[in-house]
Amino acid sequence: MRDYEKTITGDELMALPETELNKKVLETTIFTRMFPDAKLKIINALKAGNQIVAMTGDGVNDGPALKAAHIGIAMGKKGTEIAKEAASLILAEDDLSKMVTAVAMGRKIYTNLKKAIQYIISIHIPIILTVFIPLALGWIYPNIFSPVHIIFLEIIMGPTCSIIYENEPMEQNAMSQRPKALTTTFFNWKELSVSIVQGLVITAGTLFMYQYAVQHNYTETLTRTMTFTVLITANIFLTLINRSFYYSILTTIRYKNNLVLLIICSTIAITGIILYVAPVTRFFGFQHMTMIQLGIATAIGFVSVSWFELVKIFRRIRAR
Repeated sequence: MRDYEKTITGDELMALPETELNKKVLETTIFTRMFPDAKLKIINALKAGNQIVAMTGDGVNDGPALKAAHIGIAMGKKGTEIAKEAASLILAEDDLSKMVTAVAMGRKIYTNLKKAIQYIISIHIPIILTVFIPLALGWIYPNIFSPVHIIFLEIIMGPTCSIIYENEPMEQNAMSQRPKALTTTFFNWKELSVSIVQGLVITAGTLFMYQYAVQHNYTETLTRTMTFTVLITANIFLTLINRSFYYSILTTIRYKNNLVLLIICSTIAITGIILYVAPVTRFFGFQHMTMIQLGIATAIGFVSVSWFELVKIFRRIRAR
């Protein structure tokens, strides 16, 4: 065991004054001859130092400490009933390595849920503002999107959130992250601001496409088509780029999640039908685009999202 010479007994620990005790528990590697009061005192000292405390145990004398820890973990086979009742988690197989698996699974679920919510925030901002701004400012085509377009976008975004992000594998650096402080909210301002900025940049891209089409005297239907294409393209690339807020898309593209390819290919296929199958195109109030027009709309959608890769490069450099 590392630093095995840094030990303290239960009696020595109980004799320490509180200020020295709080310092000692952070420096000590092995606590020996511990009794219930001493174990409880260690837990409370660590908590006083704003540490996240986990406690494992199986005996009656572990009960108070298991109850006091932020998460108490009892042995399912050898553990006493008192230990199991005091614990938050019971290891069915008494295998301590399962704790690591549980932490990894918890972090994966937590991270994927945040990715899904951040994606929802980012993609809804341009949808709302692209509908609102032309109407509020009295632009030439105020009703650029109708309810049927919004419904279609929501149908696309639903599977992206619930299927793709739910099945994302754990990131490489997940287990090297420090535990979250108990005072930490689900979203901090930095994370929320990233999603808001992503949404505003996509909005800028869609409105730029709108104004570009107007300046070139395109019809309302063609303007709507190109603006809609920018949103769809941005949605696809946002899905790929936001699979990690740290690693490059070149890394995340190798993550094993077969549903990513399925959902994105389905989105592209359905969008192609809407844009180029005449009856469906007329129903949505769209117009066939030339390849140049399609390329312009796709490029704007890509650029309005891909800038975040530069942010991730900066984060990796700073971390190193």
